[in-house]
Amino acid sequence: MTTVITPDADAVPAASRPPGDRPRPPAPRRPATRRSSARRRRRALWWALLLAGPNVLLLLVFTYRPLVESFYLSTLQWNLGAPSARFVGLGNYVEWFAAPTTGRVVTTTVVFTVATVGGALVLGLGLALLLNRRLVGRTVARTVAFAPYVLSGFAVGILWLFIFDPRYGLLQELLGRVGLSSPAWYTERPWPLVMVIVVYLWKNLGYVALIYLAGLQSVPQDLRDAAALDGASPARTLRSVVLPLLTPTTFFLLVTMLLASLQSFDIIKAMTQGGPLGSTTTLMYSIYEEGFVNGRAGYASAVATILFVSLLVVTAVQLRYVQRKVHYA
Repeated sequence: MTTVITPDADAVPAASRPPGDRPRPPAPRRPATRRSSARRRRRALWWALLLAGPNVLLLLVFTYRPLVESFYLSTLQWNLGAPSARFVGLGNYVEWFAAPTTGRVVTTTVVFTVATVGGALVLGLGLALLLNRRLVGRTVARTVAFAPYVLSGFAVGILWLFIFDPRYGLLQELLGRVGLSSPAWYTERPWPLVMVIVVYLWKNLGYVALIYLAGLQSVPQDLRDAAALDGASPARTLRSVVLPLLTPTTFFLLVTMLLASLQSFDIIKAMTQGGPLGSTTTLMYSIYEEGFVNGRAGYASAVATILFVSLLVVTAVQLRYVQRKVHYA
């Protein structure tokens, strides 16, 4: 009996197979046509408009439209309640630069901004270093330190008015126990400005400390241990290891606190109302004073435009030069 052995079809070379049994090569993929790629781009564009459209619309209506209208009003001589306005071009800007009070307002704004921003960064870092230690009641201390930041600025100003009262205030009582008299916080320069700076620092110190505390907890512990093994003191470790790694946090706080300080209004309104004799009048408060007290809407819009350009320039300078010294891990 003869056995016929049939070879496996997969073992037979393709060239020796009959033409009908040869495997067909896979069909090449058809390249995407221009029409299909354009359809995908349009679909992606519609999804982007659907998701970002509401936010962009809100920005256009409530941010950019008021900016354009404010610039337009700054070219008019218009008082609140007046039936008509007169076009004066750059007249409001020329008047502001020539006003005798402009130098004092700019100086007060610069002093207030430098003191509040610099003081908040230094004191906030010190408070964050303290709260980062393993202390009893550390969680409660963090909550107490951050609590003033969420309070209303006007309410904080009213509260501190009673503390600074030169006759019946808590500060006068404390100073009297050590044989000191309370300064004339409300009437004599530079005490009104010092008073406002102290209150502003107290309100925003917890926010700065909280942001610094988050930055401190992201610093790798092995770097600190390596510095300690090399014989570095705690101060040297802070200066050479911790502070360079905190530069992104410091840069963020510098930008946000500077913008917030230049726009501060509520505490000044509650405590001094820009006085005495304009010693606490900043650019932001002068906008309110000219627009809603004196009724000069066109002139106030010009001051607001000057403040906006100042904020834009300060932010651009920070992004251009200060960011170079930021070390991102």
